[in-house]
Amino acid sequence: MILRLRRPLLILPKSIHTKPTPPTASSSSDITGLLINGGKWDALTARFGSITLTNSLVEQVLLDLKEPSDAKKALLFFHWSSTQHSSFHHSLRSYSIAIHILVRSGLFIDAGALLESAITKTSQPESCLLDALLSTYEATPSGPRVFDILVQTYAKMRMLDHAFDACSHLMDRGFSISLTSFNALLRVAQKSNRYDLAWKVYEYMLHRRVYPDRNSIETMTNVMCKQGSLQNIISVLDKINGKRCAPAVIVNSGLWFMIAKKDNFNVDHGIVLLKRLLQKDMIVDSVVYSLIISTRCERGELDNAYEMFDEMLKRGCGSNAFVYTCFIGAHCKSGRIEEAIRLMQEMQLSGFKPYQKTYSYMIEGCSMSRRLDECMAFYEKMIKHGFVPDSDACNQMIGKLCECGKVEKANDILTVLLDKGFKANQVTYMILMKGFGDAGNVHEVTKLYYEQRHRGIHLDPMALDGIVMANFVEKFVDYQNSPQSFTYPQGIS
Repeated sequence: MILRLRRPLLILPKSIHTKPTPPTASSSSDITGLLINGGKWDALTARFGSITLTNSLVEQVLLDLKEPSDAKKALLFFHWSSTQHSSFHHSLRSYSIAIHILVRSGLFIDAGALLESAITKTSQPESCLLDALLSTYEATPSGPRVFDILVQTYAKMRMLDHAFDACSHLMDRGFSISLTSFNALLRVAQKSNRYDLAWKVYEYMLHRRVYPDRNSIETMTNVMCKQGSLQNIISVLDKINGKRCAPAVIVNSGLWFMIAKKDNFNVDHGIVLLKRLLQKDMIVDSVVYSLIISTRCERGELDNAYEMFDEMLKRGCGSNAFVYTCFIGAHCKSGRIEEAIRLMQEMQLSGFKPYQKTYSYMIEGCSMSRRLDECMAFYEKMIKHGFVPDSDACNQMIGKLCECGKVEKANDILTVLLDKGFKANQVTYMILMKGFGDAGNVHEVTKLYYEQRHRGIHLDPMALDGIVMANFVEKFVDYQNSPQSFTYPQGIS
């Protein structure tokens, strides 16, 4: 009997001979379904280990899991997809979607870690990450907190310029950056010795009406201390206010002096900023008026300065030693010495004591006007009250004395000032050397040359050649008198 079989006893499955079928459009929903139903890493690997991942597939799975209740499942899939498939690399868009999901669900530490990974593992410019976060913001509405975390992550990684650029770009787009993020940026800038950036951030905060708190003020106080400007600002404010000002007033005054030095500084815009600080009780009337008058005088805008002074008096603020000194300096620089002397007398009659800067202005102004007797009188008063002139005033005084043939007097004054702690500079020594050189006293020129070298002050090459040659001339005269004892001076071989 012949048996007829209906079907073959063995059929080889196609999977032995062919590659797995690429996932269809339903693959994203299959992955999502597995995760929502409790599937973990091993289940993903067992079922989808051979799947071909694409950025669009990953993004769709993440979007399917964007609800806060599914955030940890989304994070699991994000890490699985990059670890299980070594050839697959997440796009910035995938990173951004995952970050939004984590922030929305309150997983801020995980979001920060993912941001660090996106910054370090992607080769695209940092601005692309911000653009990716913005482009996915509507699809996964996490709220503005995500941008705070971005700024804080940049600050943590000491990418301070990127952090500040992100702040500027986001606020221009209408997003708000929290004071916490600005404080983080200020703190890291201070610790990184990026003082200019710290002031830039602080100024930007105020312009954007993000007002500092105690932490901000403390950080900026540390910046001023490390810069060496804190004591100078306190000294100025003591002369304005008559008593120690609050830390916020000190920092905001320091900001004014910082930005007033800029070439493109607009005083009128600065006044708007000061008035805004005044409304927030972060500065006081007398300081506001004094700072504006100081800047107007520094720029030679005396008419505007006097207008502000009149307004200051009408507000009941009264004058102060700092304002008087500002006007005295402006008049000295413009050559109106008589008016400067009158203000000096008025200042003293009003009960305000001249200080180092006041005397320095008078000495410099009288020297420039060749009123040496009055210059020396102010110098003597200054020394008597325990002050020494600044370098500009000292150099002007010594220079005019040398021009008038009183080089020995100028040299004696420098000796006294050096004993009192004055820091002479290259210009100081050059003036005296030229004075003795014009008088034909090569020996004193040589002494000054070695003295300034001993003090660590170095002349420029042109001046150095001249001094060496003067030394050589003196030595050559010695050679003519005593050839056996002749030695070449330093610099001549």
